[in-house]
Amino acid sequence: MDLRSYMLTRKEVLKGLDVKERLIEVRENRNFIVSVVGPRRAGKTYFLYHLIRKRGLKDEDFVLINFEEPVALKELDEALAVHQEIYGREPSYIFLDEVQAFKGWERHVYALFERKRYYIFVTGSSSKLLSREIATQLRGRAFPVYVYPFSFRETLRARGVAESKHYSVYGEAQVRHMLSLCLRNGFFPDIVLGNIEPHRFFREFIDLVVYRDIIERFGLRNWRALEMFLESCISSNAALFSVHKVYNSLRSQGLRVSKKTLYAFQKIVEDVNFGFFLRKLEPSRRKAAASIPKFYLVDNGIYTYFEGENLGRLMENVVFLELVKRGYTPNVDLFYWRSARGEEVDFVVREGGRVKLIQVTYASGPDEVGRRELEALAKASRSLGSPNLEVVTWSYEDTLEIEGRKIAFVPLWKWVLAGGAIGGYDR
Repeated sequence: MDLRSYMLTRKEVLKGLDVKERLIEVRENRNFIVSVVGPRRAGKTYFLYHLIRKRGLKDEDFVLINFEEPVALKELDEALAVHQEIYGREPSYIFLDEVQAFKGWERHVYALFERKRYYIFVTGSSSKLLSREIATQLRGRAFPVYVYPFSFRETLRARGVAESKHYSVYGEAQVRHMLSLCLRNGFFPDIVLGNIEPHRFFREFIDLVVYRDIIERFGLRNWRALEMFLESCISSNAALFSVHKVYNSLRSQGLRVSKKTLYAFQKIVEDVNFGFFLRKLEPSRRKAAASIPKFYLVDNGIYTYFEGENLGRLMENVVFLELVKRGYTPNVDLFYWRSARGEEVDFVVREGGRVKLIQVTYASGPDEVGRRELEALAKASRSLGSPNLEVVTWSYEDTLEIEGRKIAFVPLWKWVLAGGAIGGYDR
């Protein structure tokens, strides 16, 4: 297809697509290239479409190219020239999807950026181009915006469920039913919208992550060790993850692998956006980096697919992901807390000079909330000087005073709907 036909056809196709709203803030400017990154199948391409719709851009305002589509293009200036020919003006916005498929893309994108005349957005595939590589190859001029699977608020909007400050009994039941489904099946757009059955989706997702994003991308030979490492990650979801224990387990099964390789696997897991390793809050970054992390999957549906339903772990994973989608960065302003005696608080959230402590439990009444969890919360509160304490429950709601500390008990459905616009930026 010639370039002119491609550009006109792409815009006509876009007009007929069902594009769901994303609550991700983007404050673009001409001094940075916006790099849209995130896990596979999270909707990065449709996020570009959402931006075009949200900003009310007309055809003459933007250039949109997906480089994995059949388009003949040697220089980006060719696209700008065709745009000028069609509309009689330069575009203000340039959207470059799957940019890694364009040979020498970094040189071409940087040349456009240096003119300071366009808002430039790029996306890349994690099997060929990692977010940190985009930043490196664009000489530090790329500003990342993270697109993850839907938040719960985005899920309700995508399914046509109206948000309200006050729900009727029926409305609340509808919301809680939707959350129960997402708790088990996850928040990937294709699953939320019913485009594919969850088990088939996650089977294909894991195959792509393992074989394309990791084995092919990094040229790994010890694929069996990698598979077992990922299995260990999944089974450790919302729990402590010890490389030493994984090493001993692999060795006991006759697999020869070094700890150095396993630590490399740990970094790769985060690089391809498969999951997060959350560190313990410590007085120094060095001590935090040396602590045993907790692991959280990028979507809780992965856990259900492999491990079945553990509602407590699934709830904790949802809370963690919601915090990340709101813009809190693991190991920068989001940690877990653990005392020398093993008492634990799931999340410590730091914002400015304030600290919030969050405990998560699958409880529907005060008698079901573990005393140990509350004592850990009170102890962490004294240690960190934080009076801001929350327990996220399944359905129990109240405010209680324990050991002189007020603790707010908030049902999960209310908690996930309480956040505002999601901060997509790396903070």
